[in-house]
Amino acid sequence: MKLPLKATGFSSSRRRFVTGLSAVGALSFVPSFASAHTHQPDVLRGRVFDLTIGHAAVNFTGVERFATAVNGSVPGPTLYWQEGEEITIRVTNTLPVISSIHWHGIILPTGMDGVPGLSFEGIPPGQTFTYQFKAQQHGTYWYHSHSGFQEQTGLYGAIVVLPKEQEAVSYDRDHVIMLSDWSDEAPEDIYANLKKSADFYVADKRTLGDIWADVQDKGIMQTWQERAMWNQMRMSDRDISDVTGRTYTFLMNGRSPDDSWLGIFKKGEKVRLRFINGAAMTIFDVRIPGLKMTVVAADGQLVQPVKIDEFRIATAETYDVIVEPDGSQAYTVFAQSIDRSGYARGTLTSDVNRVADVPKMDPAPVLTHRDMGMSMEHDMSGMDHSQHGMRSMDYKPKAKNLGKAGFGSNEAIGHMSSELGAHVDMQAQMPMNGVSDPGIGLRHHQHRYNRRVLKYSDLRNLYETEDQRQPSREIQLHLTGNMHRYMWSINGIAASKASSIELTYGERVRFTLVNDTMMTHPIHLHGMWSELETGDPKYLPRKHTIIVQPGSKISYLVTADALGTWAYHCHLLYHMPGMFRSIVVKEA
Repeated sequence: MKLPLKATGFSSSRRRFVTGLSAVGALSFVPSFASAHTHQPDVLRGRVFDLTIGHAAVNFTGVERFATAVNGSVPGPTLYWQEGEEITIRVTNTLPVISSIHWHGIILPTGMDGVPGLSFEGIPPGQTFTYQFKAQQHGTYWYHSHSGFQEQTGLYGAIVVLPKEQEAVSYDRDHVIMLSDWSDEAPEDIYANLKKSADFYVADKRTLGDIWADVQDKGIMQTWQERAMWNQMRMSDRDISDVTGRTYTFLMNGRSPDDSWLGIFKKGEKVRLRFINGAAMTIFDVRIPGLKMTVVAADGQLVQPVKIDEFRIATAETYDVIVEPDGSQAYTVFAQSIDRSGYARGTLTSDVNRVADVPKMDPAPVLTHRDMGMSMEHDMSGMDHSQHGMRSMDYKPKAKNLGKAGFGSNEAIGHMSSELGAHVDMQAQMPMNGVSDPGIGLRHHQHRYNRRVLKYSDLRNLYETEDQRQPSREIQLHLTGNMHRYMWSINGIAASKASSIELTYGERVRFTLVNDTMMTHPIHLHGMWSELETGDPKYLPRKHTIIVQPGSKISYLVTADALGTWAYHCHLLYHMPGMFRSIVVKEA
């Protein structure tokens, strides 16, 4: 079925601008379309840029579809800026609906952040909006639409901000590697399918053979209890990703696995690979068989070097790694989806005629007690999966014992009533700190495959933490959902009914996130850094997007140094309509 030309913007409602809840229909006319570039995205350098948003024909699967492109390209052009310079970007919208561009991870005034309904009204059809701001940082970042589902249909691209002074990382060549997911289905149809059935796209559903294997391994009684528990929750222990390779083709720099991206190097060179996850819904696990990677930056900020074999990159995160390839062989850059339903891949080589084998994907992971926020010994009956008609309400723990900066909270986890509202179908009773957890599907790779996997606890900022004050207060938020109804929320309250989180300019606050769901959520704070509490307060890594593991908790410190209204949300596109808050920073 051909992808219909659907409007991928928002209605005029300010709240719907932000949350993407607009009702959109097919266009009543067919505008002229360009063919998107099929080569490496263009590279644009300088201080003044002209970008045009419009529809373009693409072919990633053997069938032509229409994308939302920037300058006729998917991904859009890679933008190179210089730290310290004033940047001017004129963005013209040729779509028949409102559009926008958000400069992800870039510290800038709120009016330039590009979130319709919060920081500006969006870019109307046929009009041009001029973004102007100073590049205050260097590193690897990216841009994408914050309007409707346009990000899913191709509106994204890479940003590299070059340092104004000599950087502490040495390398001879760099490549940007943009990971993304593409579907020939309209995103509105994908969302509708998820609303009908949360496991609609689950690729590896449990079979009778799996149940028989469990009986042989665990016995009839334990298998029966576990199956009863999953049936009660109306969930599958294979439901790792909402949208999978059943509909997605995974791309690397706009190339499908059958049309591999090619990165060239010369013998003896140190190569910097700037990984960006520009996917709408896919978390990737990245490795380069036969080649060690040294992580030197996370979310654009330099970190103390960490040598690894593999890392997880959630939607919206970026990682920079240094590799030293042998000029006599080629290497496969392999990015498998978290649920192992597919992969993106590219080739690093010094000879275009030399390619490397594509490795097999790892086994698909299976959700366990740990991912429910339970210890292995915790009784199944300790979880309340009932659904009652009571109104959802905020979790309000009393902040009395904040704990030292850098180490996380000493506060007990607050819970709602044991009765769960319409937006919440489970609670994590014993959430573990996820900072040292490599994540589901990666926990045993060191032992099983002798592959060292990056953990958040490995990250130390290269430079000392600028604000070493203790937090004055803690904001504890629960990431909540009802999988059966495919409803996402924070503290059991959907975005459409939520009030803003208020911060006072200059204050130092701890955010503690508790994931009451069995899905991995990458949480993005606009406008300010999230300094992850990894146990070393002097070198807290600065991030703009943080993974919260299923059934776990994690904390970070925020200095409220940016006046205005900012978006704060899960970066999984189909979760964002509900799992969203605005943060308002006000003068003292």
